[in-house]
Amino acid sequence: MPRPLPVSGRRVLVLDGQGGGIGVQLVKLLLPRMPEGIQLRCVGTNVLATSAMLKAGCPQGATGENAVICNAAWADLILGPIGVLMANGIMGEVSPAMACAVSGSQAVKILIPSSTCGVHVAGAEGVRLEEALRRAVALAKQELAL
Repeated sequence: MPRPLPVSGRRVLVLDGQGGGIGVQLVKLLLPRMPEGIQLRCVGTNVLATSAMLKAGCPQGATGENAVICNAAWADLILGPIGVLMANGIMGEVSPAMACAVSGSQAVKILIPSSTCGVHVAGAEGVRLEEALRRAVALAKQELAL
């Protein structure tokens, strides 16, 4: 098992698809709370999602299947909607290769539940998106403090 990287070397990846709405909110919530030296990158399954996350302040971004595959391997921490783990998730935008790369990544994964993907997470019923996003950022902050 690899040793944890020092905080200054940690790499955080925000993944999203469609219009990038969840990714945008994650970027906006993460940026002011991230320790100095953390590398933040966003990847969208499409250019609209990537563009939205870049406009939200993410310093680096890329788009598409290969970008997801490469950056999932690069990351120490991945945040995004639960659909990024599922082949054909996010209305078919997540290819089987993307889902395999994300699920197989050594990175810690912090996922936002979404019933729009046809997956219900027990215990997450009734949790508003804003609350799920706040919890995700709190977990990311905790993870990055290691």
